[in-house]
Amino acid sequence: MRKTWILTCCLLLLLATNVHAADITSFDIFGPAQTKVNILVLPAKGGGVGNSFVGVVQNDIGFLPFLHLVYPNEVLGGDTSKGLKAENIDFKPLLLGHIDLVMTTGVNGGNIEARVYETYSQKLLVGKAYSGVDAGGVVRVGDRFSAQLMRVLTGKSGFFDSTLAFSKRSRGGKEIYTASALGRDLHQITRDGGFNVSPSWSKNGAHIAYTNISDKGHRLGIWDRAGRFSRLRKFPGNIAISPTYAPDGRIAVALSLHGHAEIYMLDGAMNPGKALAPSWGISVSPSFDLAGDKMVFCSGRMGGPQIFLLHTGSGQVERVTYEGSYNTHPSLSPDGRFVVFARMTGAGQRIFIRDLGVNQERQITFGPGNDEDPSFDPDGYFVSFCSTRLGGSKIFVTTRYGDPAKQIPTGPGDAMAPAWGVAPALN
Repeated sequence: MRKTWILTCCLLLLLATNVHAADITSFDIFGPAQTKVNILVLPAKGGGVGNSFVGVVQNDIGFLPFLHLVYPNEVLGGDTSKGLKAENIDFKPLLLGHIDLVMTTGVNGGNIEARVYETYSQKLLVGKAYSGVDAGGVVRVGDRFSAQLMRVLTGKSGFFDSTLAFSKRSRGGKEIYTASALGRDLHQITRDGGFNVSPSWSKNGAHIAYTNISDKGHRLGIWDRAGRFSRLRKFPGNIAISPTYAPDGRIAVALSLHGHAEIYMLDGAMNPGKALAPSWGISVSPSFDLAGDKMVFCSGRMGGPQIFLLHTGSGQVERVTYEGSYNTHPSLSPDGRFVVFARMTGAGQRIFIRDLGVNQERQITFGPGNDEDPSFDPDGYFVSFCSTRLGGSKIFVTTRYGDPAKQIPTGPGDAMAPAWGVAPALN
């Protein structure tokens, strides 16, 4: 009777695993309940650069909160594989250990082959081979494999395929830098002197707009990715801040043409038109959805800074934030559904997100220190921001669900005002 009971329990356990595994091939990380999947990454067969490759993938998986990394010493029997293929893997201990996915890696000289299987169905989800991989190229190859894994599981890979631009202290001022979302390929792209802040990518990743502040006043900077050079333009008035690319390639920027900062759209010749959401109060920090139908911005038209939404077609403006007396730096998700912003609280500045569809908001960062300058990634899932939680100002990434924040390596010195772009990092 005891043996029958144990067998029944094991069968129920495997059945529960089957129900979960059936949903793994493609799951919705944007849904109300974020799925968590256990993935076991086995040691590389053949050693060499394979060990480094496995280490890179494990590090990358740490940035994906919907994947929970499991190590061989956490599984009964440890590494139960004798090779890369499904027939070389004993899946039974993995099923008993609630492992949803298993990754195998094989190395032959500079050739790397990696595979990911569902443990219940033993179905191959990802299989990639890379030739001529040396120590210098293993990081890039590992990132490419991680991007493919994310793409297969979620249909999105913007986190790995995009680039962050940000402001970084340099020689007494600030310059604009770029790096991948993992902190790879760090490059200083401006050398204008003064303080270069508030970068914004064009929607095609070809340009970055930013503000240059020096003894010559405020100037709009535009960096060209293809030529890797910048040009600066001065406008009437004392202010030219928070430039942002609209989806059609034009730039919206806050200018003080008539005494206080208002947001203007520049035409192809960089001439400002009418103010987009005129009022007596200061308006700055525009951010657009991918369709260009909505623009969120920060304005003091009601007194203290609050977040507002402009419907670009009708010109109608509606208030977004009602809680708190100091809400700034909004970023609109590509689909126009969510806006993230910084709010001053009793514990310092924190990042909040508001669902415009249901008019609900929640806090997604919790310090310590101050959290500022949030920016959505191209998929609207990850949120980058700068924080002083570890001393100085560094860049971190969380998700719109408020998953534990992870720091993005940006080298020594303060880094702030991150902005996502769709183009891959510079080589």
